[in-house]
Amino acid sequence: MNDRIHRFGFDTLQIHAGSRPDPATGARQTPIYQTTAYVFRDSEHAAALFNLQEVGYIYSRLTNPTVAVLQERIATLEGGVGAVCCSSGHAAQIMALFPLMTPGCNVVVSTRLYGGSVTQFSRTFNRFGWSAKFIDFDDLEAIKAAIDKDTRAVFCESIANPGGYITDLPAVANIADNAEIPLIVDNTSATPYLCRPFEHGASLVVHSMTKYLTGNGTVTGGVVVDSGKFDWSASDKFPSLSKPEPAYHGLKFHETFGPLAFIFHGIAVGLRDLGMTLNPQAAHYTLLGIETLSLRMQKHVENAMAVAEWLESHPQIKAVTYAGLKSSPYNHRAGTVCPKGAGALLTATLKGGYDSCVKLVDNLELFSHVANLGDTRSLIIHSASTTHRQLSPEQQVAAGAAPDVVRISIGIEDPDDIISDLDQALKKAAT
Repeated sequence: MNDRIHRFGFDTLQIHAGSRPDPATGARQTPIYQTTAYVFRDSEHAAALFNLQEVGYIYSRLTNPTVAVLQERIATLEGGVGAVCCSSGHAAQIMALFPLMTPGCNVVVSTRLYGGSVTQFSRTFNRFGWSAKFIDFDDLEAIKAAIDKDTRAVFCESIANPGGYITDLPAVANIADNAEIPLIVDNTSATPYLCRPFEHGASLVVHSMTKYLTGNGTVTGGVVVDSGKFDWSASDKFPSLSKPEPAYHGLKFHETFGPLAFIFHGIAVGLRDLGMTLNPQAAHYTLLGIETLSLRMQKHVENAMAVAEWLESHPQIKAVTYAGLKSSPYNHRAGTVCPKGAGALLTATLKGGYDSCVKLVDNLELFSHVANLGDTRSLIIHSASTTHRQLSPEQQVAAGAAPDVVRISIGIEDPDDIISDLDQALKKAAT
């Protein structure tokens, strides 16, 4: 099957990629390998594994058979050479930057990011000696100007949370390529079904698997996927990958592992030392979710379009941000970057301001008021008072999370029921 796998369609790959019948039992579904450690054949086998001379299982902080299936499946769907799964989307962002950054280095970041990511990049990363330059990614010249000799990556979201803004990935990738640094794309809101960042020039992709990939709100998880196309040895900017690694007797990851250098480093150094491990049960739930990814995303997009059009014509709504709408300034990008749809995330600006937003959230019945997105259920949150609360008012506006805005994640329920619930709650919010 491996020889033919890239000929299969997305719907087939989301079910079969990386998965084989269990050799011990013949079990067709991927088992949950709930084990901490693995027995070595002999002392020579153990030594070869620890020296990275042989691929295999050592300890579940590093590798696990259930997680390995998930890594292969996501890498295949994204069109990458490999993936490293970890404990959350935030963990994935650290894992993506860890091999690239050293104290004093910076990353150029879009202002349109999830609020928690803004805080992580602007506050927490400072403790590592890293810094972030936040730029409006609609201003390509500003991105170019922000990159300096200490910049090690460019980071953005394909479909930005919360506003559904679509990044011009080809243009941004071209800037990163000219600067000889990788473009890292958070593809959480789009999933590889709607957007394939590697086809637009990205070098690395990250996901919060907690969202659409799992799709059922049961577990947290993250993943980093490598395109395998970036030359880590082209300059001296990435010594962790191009220079001798003391912990492995001077092994050079890029020289030794070629296109898989980043993945091997992520496991052998990143997971080894950071310990952001994905547990096998979480991997199992995510594998189950991915089996229906295309079906769910089609329904998500169909429902989101219907709801966005309805909201846009509602008298209490000042504005709707959804790239699927013809009125959106990013509608033209949807056809190129996200040809199968603009996702299911949108925001609505209420004419009644902050108070109306709170009333709307409190009066919804079908919707769930939660700090999550990408569930089969329709979800809502007032970002300014929750997920983006730590940001300044200026940062909230830049991120698309102003005080008069609610973020809506459209589920796969009957669209008439979704609209009916919004309608009754908006009426109450007006009083």
